[in-house]
Amino acid sequence: MATSISAKYGLFSSKTSLCNALHRNISKENICIRRAVEIQSVRAVTGATADSQINEKYCLDLVRSRDYDGFVSSLLLPVEARRSSLALRAFNVELAQVKDSVSQKAIGLMRMQFWKTAIEEIYRDDPPNQPVSQELWRAVRKHYLTKRWLLRIITDREKDLDDRAYRNLQELETYSEHTQSSLVYLLLECLGLRDVHADHAASHIGKAQGIVTCLRATPYHSNRRKVYLPMDICMLHGASQEDFLRGSREQKVRDVVFDIASQAHVHLQHARSFSDRVPAAATAAFLQTVVLEDYLQRVRRADFDVFTPSLQKRNPLIPFQLYLRSWKKTY
Repeated sequence: MATSISAKYGLFSSKTSLCNALHRNISKENICIRRAVEIQSVRAVTGATADSQINEKYCLDLVRSRDYDGFVSSLLLPVEARRSSLALRAFNVELAQVKDSVSQKAIGLMRMQFWKTAIEEIYRDDPPNQPVSQELWRAVRKHYLTKRWLLRIITDREKDLDDRAYRNLQELETYSEHTQSSLVYLLLECLGLRDVHADHAASHIGKAQGIVTCLRATPYHSNRRKVYLPMDICMLHGASQEDFLRGSREQKVRDVVFDIASQAHVHLQHARSFSDRVPAAATAAFLQTVVLEDYLQRVRRADFDVFTPSLQKRNPLIPFQLYLRSWKKTY
C-alpha cells in the first residue's frame, strides 16, 4: 500500500514538474513572440519616422532651391504651421516647373493628371509614395485643408501649358487669383484662420504676387524666345513681342512695365486697406508682401527697365526685412 501511494505521489510529482516545465517553455515562447512583435513595431515606427524626415527634407530643399523667398517666409511661421507651409510651397514648385521642364504639352498634361489623382488619393488617406504627396497628406490631415484650393491651382497651371501670352491684364489677374491667392488661402488654413477679411487681403496679395512674378521672369522668358506679358498693355504702348525678345530698353517697353507694375502696387494697397480688420495672426501668411514691395521699389528706381541686371539679383537684406515684418506683425 505504501509502495502504491509513493508511486502515485511520485507520478504526481513528475506530472507537476512536467507541467511546470511546459509552462516555463510556453512563457518563454510568449515572451520571445512579444519581443519579436515589439521589435518589429519599433522598426516600423523607426522606418516611418525616417521616411517622414526624408520627405520633410526633400520639400525643404526643393523650396529653398526654387522658391527662396517662400522658404524664408515659411521659416518665420509658427512651428505648428511651418512644415505644412513648406509642403504647400513644394507642391506649388512642382506644378510651376512643369511648364519649363517638358518639351511637349502632352507630357505636361500627364504630370498634371498625376497631381489631380494624387490629391484625390490624399483625401482618401491613400497618398502616392512620393515625398511632396506624403507631406501634403500630412498637412491636409493636420489642418483640414480645403481640397478645392489645391485642385484649382492644378487646373489653372494646366491651362497655362498652352504657352501663350495673356490676352489682357484681367486674364493675368485671374490666373494669379487661382494659383497664388489659392496658395495664400491654404497658408491661412495652416494657421487655423478662416476669416473673410483675411481672405480679401489674401486675394489681392496673390494677384500682386502673380503680376510681379510675370514681370520678374520677363528676362528669363525672353532668353527662351517667349513673352507672356499682357497683350492689351503691349498694344496700348505700341510694344511688340520682338521688343521684349531682344531686351529693348525703349520708352514704350518701359511704359508697358510701368502699367503692369502699377497694377501690382494697386493690389498691394487694396490688401493693406484691410489691415485693421485682419487678425494679427494672419500677417504671418502675408510676409511675401515684403518681397513684392522690394521688387516694385527696385524696378521703379531702375526707371521700369525690367532688363536691368541688378533686378535679377536677390536683395541680401530680404531675410532681415521679413524677420522685422514678422516681429511687427504687419504686412
